[in-house]
Amino acid sequence: MQNLSLIQTLGQKLSPQQIQFIKLLQVPTAELEARIKEELEVNPALEEGKEEAEDQAEEETEEASEELDIEDYLNEDDYAGYKMQGDGNGAEEAREMPISSGSSLHEQLVVQLGFEKLDERQTLIGLQLIGSIEADGYIRRDLEAIMNDLAFSQNVETTEEELEEILYKIQTFDPSGIAARNLKECLLIQIEKRNDLSEENILAHKIVSSCFDEFTKKHYDKISKKLNVSDEQLKAAVQLITKLNPKPGGITDGLVKTQYLMPDFILTNNDGKLELTLNSRNAPELKVSRSYTDMFQSYHKSDKKDKKLKETVSFVKQKLDSAKWFIDAIKQRQNTLLNTMNAIIKYQYDFFLEGDESKLRPMILKDIAEIISMDISTVSRVANSKSVQTEFGIYPLKYFFSEGIATDSGEDVSSREVKQKLKKHIENEDKSKPLSDDKLEKLLKADGYNIARRTVAKYREQLNLPVARLRKEL
Repeated sequence: MQNLSLIQTLGQKLSPQQIQFIKLLQVPTAELEARIKEELEVNPALEEGKEEAEDQAEEETEEASEELDIEDYLNEDDYAGYKMQGDGNGAEEAREMPISSGSSLHEQLVVQLGFEKLDERQTLIGLQLIGSIEADGYIRRDLEAIMNDLAFSQNVETTEEELEEILYKIQTFDPSGIAARNLKECLLIQIEKRNDLSEENILAHKIVSSCFDEFTKKHYDKISKKLNVSDEQLKAAVQLITKLNPKPGGITDGLVKTQYLMPDFILTNNDGKLELTLNSRNAPELKVSRSYTDMFQSYHKSDKKDKKLKETVSFVKQKLDSAKWFIDAIKQRQNTLLNTMNAIIKYQYDFFLEGDESKLRPMILKDIAEIISMDISTVSRVANSKSVQTEFGIYPLKYFFSEGIATDSGEDVSSREVKQKLKKHIENEDKSKPLSDDKLEKLLKADGYNIARRTVAKYREQLNLPVARLRKEL
């Protein structure tokens, strides 16, 4: 719930254009098409399609008053027929398809769990929770019962708090709303995951969190009175809630199509040269409506004292502004995504060439933010909600950012860097007297890494390296 209050606070400081950009930046490729359709439905000044060259040539360029500047809407290449980069070549058909038409819900969740950088114990807990998810996407078993299962079948003692902590991680996975314990929690997860700064999203959260009984019984008058909102505000929020998915598990056979399988970027290796494109589903061609610009232009030839005409022009201007802002936000989204991903590729170039995890360099959000000269929060929004298709598989972008470990100098390093050091020590050991985990811990501390023996054991297991006595050679 803290997220919503933070979003509400941020919303008071950002302009409508900034809010629109942030909202669009966070939308995954699979949902962007639906978001654009929503905008097309509510704004008649926004249209799909490309501006005809002949029409553009015939456009008049006479200036309007400062208050209503028609030049903002006419003869602008940026807005007339804006289309996403990476569209229109022969590979478009292949790039716009998801990687798989469907796979087991549990398989998809297990894959996503693998990117969470959990230790072996936490992974076992996560797998037990995923195994408890029913076909419709809910966990209906009590956490206490799942704790007992873990104790008896996996010999893992845990607490309800630890179980819940890992459950919350799973609830961030796709499809949105998965692993909820009831419908109320399912809807709240989806509302919060939207990261939407709009009034209707914040109100929708209030309705579900504090008026859920009234909502299920359709006692809308009670909700209006309790939350002190107008019928119009309530209607918008209720429409948002009713569009959410009450069964995130999908169809009954457990096969689902999720956004997780649709990458936002496609990275190809052409003879050692890495080439990045955005998934071609990122946006259709968008333009500002010709009929609306004509209507706006006709204002010059009309009686400017006519009150009704002024109201009409004000409405037209508002819709034109909104269309222009939306197209600009889509364009900004594209540029930010490409800039961020290109910076990640340059930083982790060796990994993307070979797919070798040991080649991953320690990397934090600040590193990429400095390269592209943007806020860390912007990079975070991209990293937390996007994925890239490589020849080695699909990776969420957050996979490439480091898990921090403190060094003697107080700096953070990647766990991968520690694993590489650990691997080298084992490779260089005297095989007749292999190094115990205690000795490895001391060596790593001598290298400057503050690391516990149990963490050494965890990393050694993750590297599929046996214990010292099994590494001994005569």
